[in-house]
Amino acid sequence: MRAPKTFDPEDCRSQFPILTEPPGGLPLHYLDNAASAQLPAAVLMAVRRHETMARANVARGVHQLAEAATAAYEDARSAVADYLGVPDREEIIFTGGTTASINLVATSFGESLGPGDEILVSELEHHSNLVPWQMLATRRGVTLKVLPVTDEGRLDLERLPAFVSKRTRLIALTHGSNVTGAVTDIGPIVAAARSVGAKVLIDGAQRAPQGPLDLPALGIDFYAFSGHKLYAPNGVGVLWGRRELLSAMPPFMGGGGMIAQVDLDMGTSFADIPRRFEAGTPPIAQAVGLGAAVRWAKALDWAGVAQHEARLTGRILDGLGALKGARVIGPTGLQGRLGVVSFTLDGIHPHDLCQWLDRKGVALRGGHHCAQPLAKRFGVAGTTRASLAPYNNDADIDALLAGLDDALKRFR
Repeated sequence: MRAPKTFDPEDCRSQFPILTEPPGGLPLHYLDNAASAQLPAAVLMAVRRHETMARANVARGVHQLAEAATAAYEDARSAVADYLGVPDREEIIFTGGTTASINLVATSFGESLGPGDEILVSELEHHSNLVPWQMLATRRGVTLKVLPVTDEGRLDLERLPAFVSKRTRLIALTHGSNVTGAVTDIGPIVAAARSVGAKVLIDGAQRAPQGPLDLPALGIDFYAFSGHKLYAPNGVGVLWGRRELLSAMPPFMGGGGMIAQVDLDMGTSFADIPRRFEAGTPPIAQAVGLGAAVRWAKALDWAGVAQHEARLTGRILDGLGALKGARVIGPTGLQGRLGVVSFTLDGIHPHDLCQWLDRKGVALRGGHHCAQPLAKRFGVAGTTRASLAPYNNDADIDALLAGLDDALKRFR
């Protein structure tokens, strides 16, 4: 296999049409990657090629276009399995995104749970990994426990043993926070779960875009992520689960494509995985785009990307450290964190700050970032967030820091 090229951020940036020819005339300093990443030309071309040369429904057609569409869709499944280090591609379920994937587990795996059973989440979670479990608790009488976070914005793993008991059935935690940027140490979580026979679900929405994974080596049971954060189109995501667990779970939705046999008298029997969980027409073109995206991403020099993003993250943290009234919500060092930096500036609302920076061509995110319990934990209504991708460069950080300096002069 050919070794990946040494990472060149400017070469990477040149592969993204919206960055090389930004709309509106201003340079685009896109620092909202934790919400959605941009699409490289390879992905745009793959989707266009599919839609113009192989657009048809999948799985049941026998004409030429249907067979081409099915082959492209299943090829994307293989590409995702390879990116995740999963040998059994049928363990890859295409969904609408991380939210849909977690809801699938909460509904299907959740059918086996009831009063007395416990699920452990944390204060660090995105609403997508909180609300489905709250709904399950209401529906099935399950008890929800919440692991606290440290003042640095990390999971308080020292307190983990106190929150795990013989009644724990599932631990559902983030792999990387979309607010603090903290990366989760999965090992202690898996060990705690295994000690009581519990399963582990990891929300990989922020970690999956950071390079290929080896899910079997993590020892977890479920993993969820979204395509639109991994340089792929909107409307597609992935749930990976162990075959024995997925095969034992009832379907999430009923309809075409997920059945083995339907009989008005004898009832319905269901298909094996992955079709069991892909009712109706799936997001075909989006999945094809995701397949192209993970192939594009896997070819990057991820050691070089990590060094590049860490340097840019350090520049942001240093710049905020020099601003009077700035407060970083999350780790202030570079160890064990993603290029996601959330902060407040005294006297300036995050939405006002984001609108001001937008005038300078700097795209940020302001608000509670779908993590209101975490905002409450840190005593803030919301934060401003800058989040990096491999295509970001020093000019983006220069524009961000200059814009923050201008905002301080404007609003104070």
